[in-house]
Amino acid sequence: MFQDIRQSANYRWYVLASVSIGTFMATLDGSIVNVGMPTIAGQLHSQLSILQWVVTAYLLTISSLLPVFGRTADLLGRKKVYSLGFVIFTAGSALCGLAQSIWFLVGTRILQAVGASMLMSNSAAIITAIFPPRERGKALGLIGTVVALGSLTGPALGGLLIAWAGWRSIFSINIPIGIIGYFAARLILPADAPRDNRETFDLAGAVLFTAGMISLLLGINNGEDWGWSSLPVMLSLVGGAVMLVAFVTLERKVEHPLIDLSLFRNRPFLVGNLSGWLSFVAMFGNSMLLPFYLQQVLNYSPAQVGLVLTAFPLTMAVVAPISGNASDKFGPVVLTTGGLGLIAVGLFYYSTLPATAHLYQVLPGAFLMGLGSGMFQSPNNSSVMSSVSPQKLGVAGGINSLVRNVGMITGIAFSVSMFEALGGSTSPKPGQVGVFMNAYHAVMLAAMVVALVAALISLNRKSYAKAGEPVR
Repeated sequence: MFQDIRQSANYRWYVLASVSIGTFMATLDGSIVNVGMPTIAGQLHSQLSILQWVVTAYLLTISSLLPVFGRTADLLGRKKVYSLGFVIFTAGSALCGLAQSIWFLVGTRILQAVGASMLMSNSAAIITAIFPPRERGKALGLIGTVVALGSLTGPALGGLLIAWAGWRSIFSINIPIGIIGYFAARLILPADAPRDNRETFDLAGAVLFTAGMISLLLGINNGEDWGWSSLPVMLSLVGGAVMLVAFVTLERKVEHPLIDLSLFRNRPFLVGNLSGWLSFVAMFGNSMLLPFYLQQVLNYSPAQVGLVLTAFPLTMAVVAPISGNASDKFGPVVLTTGGLGLIAVGLFYYSTLPATAHLYQVLPGAFLMGLGSGMFQSPNNSSVMSSVSPQKLGVAGGINSLVRNVGMITGIAFSVSMFEALGGSTSPKPGQVGVFMNAYHAVMLAAMVVALVAALISLNRKSYAKAGEPVR
């Protein structure tokens, strides 16, 4: 049966379906856990300062390992690394569900994150390698839909599972998905091509990069809570920066670097990653503060808040494959720049909302943001991945995913720091609503400027292979 699938004219779409399983599982887990945090805190008797490590440790681990596993896959084979990612992620999920203490849960979340980074760093590489240039945007657009659906499904499914079966079920739901994903990957994905055994793995570079990213992102992530001038944050930021500078210096000297820095001399690769990073900084500046505006200022019900927050991924899920398909025919420049422009318009719209806005007034902002993100992400990812040689797809995919995660962390830190510096409070008293709104509007305008800068950068990219050009 599976031999017939490999010989089918539609084989590439079966590969896409297999990769979608891992993408959906990793995205679902990223959004489903947040719903269970209050319940986990109560049952494991954990304070918020410790509980946050359930999320922070997962995010830091993924961000630090994405290029490492991308490079590993380039050397050992993407099918091997991707399949092993399912095993580790599923095992980590099972152990998370058995946790009896908060620190055991944190440790097993790190194990989960190792598996997730193996999946995330290789999904775009597998798709780019199997799809011809004329269909890559469409395929990556469909993956964008899967990402949106995972984000959309997570909170609702998490709430139902916790109500029916307790918080442990939000982790055990990954077990059947992971088993199906593993066997689908082993049976469907193309066999790994023989590799050049003369290339070695840059272990010293991997250690420097991993330690540097963990240290730097730890400082950024906790700067507001610990204080930007506090000793732990300063040590984290300075130590991370020193290790990353040492990493770059090392990569210029070694014969087979972890990250080939010459990739950044490739304009579509550099422009795509830089504009992608700024897009997530801008979007997550709003994502962090919008729920507080809806709940604390407008006094919306949970159902109304859910409706507003759902509008973004739902719109993105519809637009992403259309945009990806269009980019295959017309190139990425207009779509990526236009999408970033719409994100900027959406952020400007949020900056005009009053403290008495009705639901129908808030929703257009979410639709504009979803439309802009859907227009931007698929063509941008296709532009980045199509700009590198097949031998470097793994590390390119890892960097592309890393940029997304770092943008999220930076956007959250930027928005919260600016909001509080302007006197805003996430639990405003009646007399403080005006201060909240002024701070919120200022953050939205600053995020709009970031999106506009990203749009200007995006204009400077070159196009990539279009329909009718030969497959590499």
